[in-house]
Amino acid sequence: MSAPSLTPSKAARSRHDRPPVDGPPPPGGSFTRSLKRNLTAHGFLIGAVLCFAIFSWYPMVREFFLAFQKTDQGEVSWVGLDNLETVFNDPAFWQAWRNTLLFTVLALVFGFAVPFVVALVINELRHGKGYLRLLVYLPVMLPPVAAVLLFKYLYDPGYGLLNEVFGAVGLPEQQWLQDPDLSMLSVVIASTWMNMGGAALIYLAALQGIPGELYEAAELDGAGLLRKVWHVTIPQTRLILSLMLLMQVIATMQVFVEPFLLTGGAGPEGSTTTVVYLIYQYAFNFNNYGAAAALGLLLLVLLAGFSAAYVKLSRAEDE
Repeated sequence: MSAPSLTPSKAARSRHDRPPVDGPPPPGGSFTRSLKRNLTAHGFLIGAVLCFAIFSWYPMVREFFLAFQKTDQGEVSWVGLDNLETVFNDPAFWQAWRNTLLFTVLALVFGFAVPFVVALVINELRHGKGYLRLLVYLPVMLPPVAAVLLFKYLYDPGYGLLNEVFGAVGLPEQQWLQDPDLSMLSVVIASTWMNMGGAALIYLAALQGIPGELYEAAELDGAGLLRKVWHVTIPQTRLILSLMLLMQVIATMQVFVEPFLLTGGAGPEGSTTTVVYLIYQYAFNFNNYGAAAALGLLLLVLLAGFSAAYVKLSRAEDE
């Protein structure tokens, strides 16, 4: 008798070993399936887009039209360039631009350099970095109004702490917010203290990303502290420094809260009148929304032009 054939059993095993064949695809195209999978993400995205559209994009478009319109007792009429002419003929216009540029320059001297130096010092310490990071960032967590009122107390000519310290060391007392020569500097100091924490932490994060081998090589070449900062630290953090410089110029050109709360906006002899405060005056004191929109449009065009030129020059240097 011949042995039974094993071929059928092998065929049966091979059938069981085959991967299952996928069934027909579910109804609907790939876009529908992708939309169902990412429905939550699309919901959050739509919410963010709506927020930007309502609170950012629409006011910008509305401001553009208001700059060429005039509202009189609820009636809107097109006036062309009359609002721009009103703004240019205002004696406070050029003074506001001078004060804003002065604030920007002083804020770059203090607000750009001081956070970088603070970050360098914290980065060199071996202990207490976490505590110092919290201490540096603490002013940013304070409400701006509370921080400004704190400096208003410090600057008070009668019972202010600064004049008390000056008197204790034999220095003459100062009219910090009442003197036209000191008012803008006082505003800059307060603004630097309020806003330096965020910049210092960004610089500190950039410093911690620099490889230690670069500093060791610089030390072997005999480089001191200043040479290491100039030849290693600054080149390695150039991108962050460039970005922070651009952001700080844009922010300081729009300063409003500090001079408004410290000196009432205009300050002694108009020494702290800024462009944004002048926009506030046009809109809420003079009810001239067309002039306010025209001045805001000028500021927008100036900052956009500066940003574009700065980015183009930065790219040209990198190439």
